Amino acid sequence: MKYFDFYKNTSYIWRRALTRVGLVLVTVVLIVWFLPRREGSQYVYDVDEPWRYGDMIAQYDFPIYKTEETLAMEKDSVLKLFVPYFDYDKKVEARVMEKFDQDFAGGLPGLPAEFTAVVRNRLHRLYQTGIMETPLFNSVHRDTTSMVRVVVGKNVEQMIVEDFYSTMSAYEQLLSDESLSADRQALQRLNLINYIEPNLVYDKARSETAKNDLLGTIPPANGMVKAGQKIIGTGEIVTEERYRELVSLEKEMNRRGSSMEQVDLNFIGNALYVLSFVIIFTIYLTLFRNDYFNKPRNILMLYALVTIFPIMVSLMMQHSYFSFSVYVLPFAFTPIFVRVFQDSRTAFITHMVMVFICAAALRYQFDFIVIQMLSGLVAIYSLREMSSRAQVFKTALLVFIATCFTYFTLRLMQSGTTFNLDASMYSHFMINGVLLLLAYPLMYVVEKAFGFTSNVTLIELSNTNGVLLRRLSEEAPGTFQHSITVSNLAAEIANRIGANSTLVRTGALYHDIGKMKNPAFFTENQQGGVNPYDNLTDKESAQIIVEHVVNGVKLAEENNLPVIIRDFILTHHGHGMAKYFYIKYQNEHPDEIVDKEPFTYPGPNPYTREQAILMMADSCEAASHSLKDYSDESITKLVNQIIDGQVDAGFFTEAAITFRDINEAKTVLIDRLKAIYHTRIKYPKLNR
Repeated sequence: MKYFDFYKNTSYIWRRALTRVGLVLVTVVLIVWFLPRREGSQYVYDVDEPWRYGDMIAQYDFPIYKTEETLAMEKDSVLKLFVPYFDYDKKVEARVMEKFDQDFAGGLPGLPAEFTAVVRNRLHRLYQTGIMETPLFNSVHRDTTSMVRVVVGKNVEQMIVEDFYSTMSAYEQLLSDESLSADRQALQRLNLINYIEPNLVYDKARSETAKNDLLGTIPPANGMVKAGQKIIGTGEIVTEERYRELVSLEKEMNRRGSSMEQVDLNFIGNALYVLSFVIIFTIYLTLFRNDYFNKPRNILMLYALVTIFPIMVSLMMQHSYFSFSVYVLPFAFTPIFVRVFQDSRTAFITHMVMVFICAAALRYQFDFIVIQMLSGLVAIYSLREMSSRAQVFKTALLVFIATCFTYFTLRLMQSGTTFNLDASMYSHFMINGVLLLLAYPLMYVVEKAFGFTSNVTLIELSNTNGVLLRRLSEEAPGTFQHSITVSNLAAEIANRIGANSTLVRTGALYHDIGKMKNPAFFTENQQGGVNPYDNLTDKESAQIIVEHVVNGVKLAEENNLPVIIRDFILTHHGHGMAKYFYIKYQNEHPDEIVDKEPFTYPGPNPYTREQAILMMADSCEAASHSLKDYSDESITKLVNQIIDGQVDAGFFTEAAITFRDINEAKTVLIDRLKAIYHTRIKYPKLNR
């Protein structure tokens, strides 16, 4: 037997360890897979800022590359010398003239017969001069000295654009000819524009070759840095010249380091970095929040949050979606959700692990880490529980303000001789704040996906106009009033000892819903008359009493109540007994060894402070109705007797409740029951 227990415990330990190792590995693989593959060294620096790293010494010769702005200016300057090529196509005139002759074989309508030859001659002159498409003509005609190269057969001749016509200017020239201008209106009706086509065609191949030859004359660099030369030292200011040298060095390092070996080293570094943080996170949960591992869906949410945001950051860094920075992502979702559903310390640890892992995909890590750390702290402090839309709006506003202020202070710290506010970043922070407002509707998704119950849901369930509670008030009004009183007592105890008052209030409202199946069998719903237990045995009576727990759980499942509420139904009597019928049966059968099972509630015993509070409040409130004298002494004696009996019976051994908490609960119950059953002043009668 001992060997079997040892084997069982060992198997459980190994299974638990392998589960956590698997969780760590899956998280690391997913994150590292999406992290950007960086080649070469990455540094963060800017002009007029101090160099934060060690002395930078050139390991090899490399050119000092020109800036993009300088290259753009030089390209613009060189392209002014560019002369495009055009092919002179003789076939165009022949085709058009043939069409003209066919269309006007009988002469030009409304004009003398000799006009046909004149118009044909003028068209011939236009084609001999050269005609370009109007848009193309306008693009190359920059000024009166603009040149083009005209290719005629094997000959190339450079000519002024001004010497040619566009299709529109050729048409105007035709109509304004001194021999034809007198009959301009008649000519316009003939649509002679249809007989003017460009015969100078842009030669793209020759032109692009000429353009590339010109651009090839621009050197990409001016100057060299020799091996062993010092580029910059620690603390020195990054000047324009040093900035160019540093950028050139990174380009050269990327060019030289673009090998598979470099990529492999980068991948290994990313994997070790992410693995370190995920292991630290897992160790924290094991040491301080080991109970979370007992709820797989709960622990899954933590690792999902640690995984999702680094993947989103990596995708944004690689694809530059909509030119937004990563600051638009609502990273504060992580501390908000973890704080609302779990606890503040875990919220902060989860947030920081997520932020440090995200930083691996970024270039400006220091700014990102500081800004997100502050925003996470503000989110945790400002939203301890989510019970209304106003709280979410307040948190989003405070996170936006904190983010803007932190970024502003960092810019001040990093500014040199000039200060650049970079107003565009504040629009990203505003988008982030707006997205944080989605925390309210997303709360429902998180609840359903990971099996949590938020305060929003608890508040909705505690509405007495809800279907189940309204039904309880109609079918078992006494039980309903009892539940209302117990919920108020339990909530006050929870507030006094720092437990979740919203949770215990809601659980108390539903803890006795199982009595709706047989409401008349419970004293609070009886109004005198026939006792329903007169025709039942003690065991049958006990079963009806005990079964209200099972019936309550079934009813809760049918109405889709959260598991956390069903647990209050199961534990509010624990493994206690229906003592009235047990003692009565024992007295009637003194010689029999009584089986306690039929008289015992199914349990389990309370395993949270809130469940323990409900057991104490429920027992004391129910027992208080049996008192004949509601004096301070009788109420105090009753409360102490009931709760001390529960403690002695071991009902609270699995719940994280202290003796101090229990004493506080006694004090609250005594004071509240005294207030409920206080003696009223007897009003005197009026003597007439």
